[in-house]
Amino acid sequence: MSLKDGNSTLSTRFMASTDSYDDASVVMVGVPMDFTCSFRPGTRFGPQKIREVSIGIEEYSIYMDRDLTQCSFFDSGDLDLPFGNVDKSLELIGESAEEILCDNKFPLFIGGEHLISVPVIKKVYDKYGSDLIVVQFDAHADLREGYLGCPNSHASAVRRLVDFMPGKNIYQFGIRSGTRDEFEYAKKYTNMYTIDVFEPLSRVIDTIKDKPIYITLDIDVVDPAYVNGTGTPEPGGISSRELLESIHLFKGTNIVGFDIVEVSPPYDQSDRTALLAAKIIRDVIMMTEMR
Repeated sequence: MSLKDGNSTLSTRFMASTDSYDDASVVMVGVPMDFTCSFRPGTRFGPQKIREVSIGIEEYSIYMDRDLTQCSFFDSGDLDLPFGNVDKSLELIGESAEEILCDNKFPLFIGGEHLISVPVIKKVYDKYGSDLIVVQFDAHADLREGYLGCPNSHASAVRRLVDFMPGKNIYQFGIRSGTRDEFEYAKKYTNMYTIDVFEPLSRVIDTIKDKPIYITLDIDVVDPAYVNGTGTPEPGGISSRELLESIHLFKGTNIVGFDIVEVSPPYDQSDRTALLAAKIIRDVIMMTEMR
């Protein structure tokens, strides 16, 4: 099924979504997949919960001085994935990203687990080539070669990117958890900035702002005191305010794709995690039309 048709079973769409794929410059896709989660499952419910709570925030953004109704974006609903079939699911995710990119639209994917980012970024890399910069916000390095013998795991999401793109094009921020081997790997092959986000990003942004940038945002980069609705919470993270300020550093840059992952509603007291995700998505949509 083409993304143009949307998902007829979807009960709620993200606030201010248009009804037309063709007229939209941004296409949102939900990916309800948590097949490789290593601790607590539940992120498959993330996309729909983020949509549901989006009505609880304003369409106007004080940070952007812009209203979401001024933007042309289309929420195509959730992908229909074969439950438990990781390889086929990754294939379908990649096909969806390719459709969006071939139509010269901005891909915005909502997870689901972090592994869903890999086929999307692969298709974005196929389009933009070796100039593409990937910026990862995350508590975890995600640089394991595999997890329990499985190379396709949310614990290996960024390592799988290095299978097809230069590791030095990957910038990792907020990392505060991983194996010793992962941190040693990062020293050699990626650009890793541990624990903090805003300060190191503010130093790096001028060196990457003119290149095509893909942002992959694992919500667990934020401390669980602010966002407890995630499958692998890691104490010692940044505040929700620092994350918002960090995202706003990308205003005026050449963002060509975005995903937000690992929101897990079963653990999300007061929907605070989903609300933060919705607010970030709102502002990213606005940024794409201010480039």
